[in-house]
Amino acid sequence: MLRHKILLVKYPSDQTQKSIELRLSEHLKNLRRAMIHVELDAIRDEDPPRPTGPEVDIIIKLEDADCRKIARRAKRLIERREAASGLAHLRKEDRDRLAALRDGVNLIRLPSEHRADEIAAELHAEYPWMAPATEVVWHALRKSVREGWPGIRLPPLLLDGPPGIGKSTWARHLAAALRMPSMSVEATVENASFGVLGCQRGWATAGPGRLLQLILQERVGNPIVVIDELEKAGRVTGTNGGSYDLCGGLLPLLEPATASHWTCPYFQVPFDLGQVSWVMTVNATRPLPEPLLSRCPPIRLPHLTTRDLTGFARRQGARRGLSDVGIEVIVEAIEASAGPVQPISLRTVMRMIARAETLEAGPRQH
Repeated sequence: MLRHKILLVKYPSDQTQKSIELRLSEHLKNLRRAMIHVELDAIRDEDPPRPTGPEVDIIIKLEDADCRKIARRAKRLIERREAASGLAHLRKEDRDRLAALRDGVNLIRLPSEHRADEIAAELHAEYPWMAPATEVVWHALRKSVREGWPGIRLPPLLLDGPPGIGKSTWARHLAAALRMPSMSVEATVENASFGVLGCQRGWATAGPGRLLQLILQERVGNPIVVIDELEKAGRVTGTNGGSYDLCGGLLPLLEPATASHWTCPYFQVPFDLGQVSWVMTVNATRPLPEPLLSRCPPIRLPHLTTRDLTGFARRQGARRGLSDVGIEVIVEAIEASAGPVQPISLRTVMRMIARAETLEAGPRQH
């Protein structure tokens, strides 16, 4: 993994005011000692030379006025370094919290294009109906290796499809396959940007957002953020008339130029979040604002077929160690619900598999 400078501030050196005073004091003593040596050399060069006595170590003692002047300069130097760092406005606990990012964070990358092919094949085998999204990811992964990017960075994905086809499950599977930290956001619950991006001081809920908390916890600068049902986030307006809706808050982070120099509302310092990957799921794009759609062209996904569901049930059932009988019971239930409309959702199939797994693991009746 490569290191990535995510906190865009200039940390002051670890020197204390006392250490600076000692350094300046020693420097002043050396200057005065050198001046005395110059005067002695000038005396020796006279014709005839005047006697100067044996060579002795010259001890310089600073006056109180010198010490006060050095202390003032050391203090001003510390203050100016603090001001130049961009961290002077933070409380000590917040500065200590951000210190974890001082030397950068890791970036996860793929070792080869072959590994990108393997991950894409794995996703397609498990979720063949998600082929349009898998193809976009596949090309992005290959490009990141081919062009030598410092880490994996996916274009913002907007998955548009009917409910219950596994859009979020696919996204979490992708993060696990890439071994990237991830977080899921339910837009129906967190319809304001505060929870994800943070809230500025002055509000009762002031604090850093979940995204920065994830980065601080994992020390990885390119996590995957999955936002479910973004179209249901709605619009949030403060008492001052400002807009704090989730879609509006995401816009700067979906554009590489602005994401690479994004200012946290809470810490009020800039971060480079251009490496973060975003996967957003919707059941309809009509409620979404046009600026978001222009940044994330929707990837249209189809309804599930009975074949998709039975194939998924067989793969998952075998992976979880279900008996052949148990798997076939689930398949029969899926086929019995077949019709002109999507029979049942992927969530229902997953619940059926979990139920069968529980039953087979339980005590047998005699």
